[in-house]
Amino acid sequence: MIRSFTLSRYIARLFFVAIASTLAVCALLIFMIDFVELLRQSSKYGNVPVGTLVGIALLRLSAYVEFLIGFAVLVGTISALLYLNRKSELAVMRAGGMSVWQFLAPGLTVGLLVGVFAVTVYNPLAARGRAKSEQVFAKAFGNDTNLLRAQGGGSWITQNGVDGESVLGAAAASNRGLTLTGVMIFAYDREGHFSERVDATQAELKDGYWQLTDAWVSRLGQQPEKFTSYLVSTYLTPDRVQEALGTVFSVSFWDLPELIEAADKAKLSTERLRVQYESLLVRPLLCVAMVLLAATVSLRSFRSGGIQTMVTTGMVGGVGFFLLSEIARQIGIAGLAPAWAAAWLPVALVLIIATTVLLHQEDG
Repeated sequence: MIRSFTLSRYIARLFFVAIASTLAVCALLIFMIDFVELLRQSSKYGNVPVGTLVGIALLRLSAYVEFLIGFAVLVGTISALLYLNRKSELAVMRAGGMSVWQFLAPGLTVGLLVGVFAVTVYNPLAARGRAKSEQVFAKAFGNDTNLLRAQGGGSWITQNGVDGESVLGAAAASNRGLTLTGVMIFAYDREGHFSERVDATQAELKDGYWQLTDAWVSRLGQQPEKFTSYLVSTYLTPDRVQEALGTVFSVSFWDLPELIEAADKAKLSTERLRVQYESLLVRPLLCVAMVLLAATVSLRSFRSGGIQTMVTTGMVGGVGFFLLSEIARQIGIAGLAPAWAAAWLPVALVLIIATTVLLHQEDG
């Protein structure tokens, strides 16, 4: 019993170190790429201090890394099993009477725990970091944020008010949609003719109007004017602004049920929120599926040859799965399939295929 526990602990530690190392390498690469992109944007649109850029990149890093947890489990498991295989430790375990399910059990446990931790602890921290990074980014770049958002395809919403229709865009929405940062507004009069463009550092939603701070107002044939405070009429409600300009990736796992309920009461679309919630619920099972998928391509003996082909096949299969998951997610967001189906069916498919392949390889 003691020997079995010691062996299981050794295998579990090997799996955990391999997964953590993969995540660390991915995080370093993402940070470098994001920081270089921020430097490029800073040199083009404004001179932002390097320390601020580093802070933005670090705040955004947690959210980017969260997308790669499943991939890290796949690559880490392949690495751990290849290490055991190359050292002939798998052969010794098999000779000792251990089945594939016995020496995979510690890895499956680690995968499950990583998934649970990623959902219950890491996701809220990543969501908070992403929301904070959007605010710091908008504050650092100021009015230039509008140019960055326009190039990146950003979030826009059409609104109406007492003075006429306008089109509003914002770099970040916080406080349930009551506060916007990095605001650009194209305003039209009641006859539908363009009247002015407004660029503001911040906007607060009041009862029937937006109160803009540090606003530049540009009208046809006139020089831009600077206003400390400027008002733009609107019929928008806070829920509508949050639904249109917010991002589900800035919402914590624990806050999603409440937000879904509030959106339902306000008769707003909840597909994005429901798909995100189901995707987080299924993440522990996703990590287990990645361990099984990795095992299907990593258990062949090095002496048999073809291990490189098997590993490449596993990596391609993993990429294919993530593409399938993204397609299913978009189908769920579009309302063409239930949210639970969009999130759970791709994972269930991989679980069934990987388990079937392992049973065929080990039990004939």
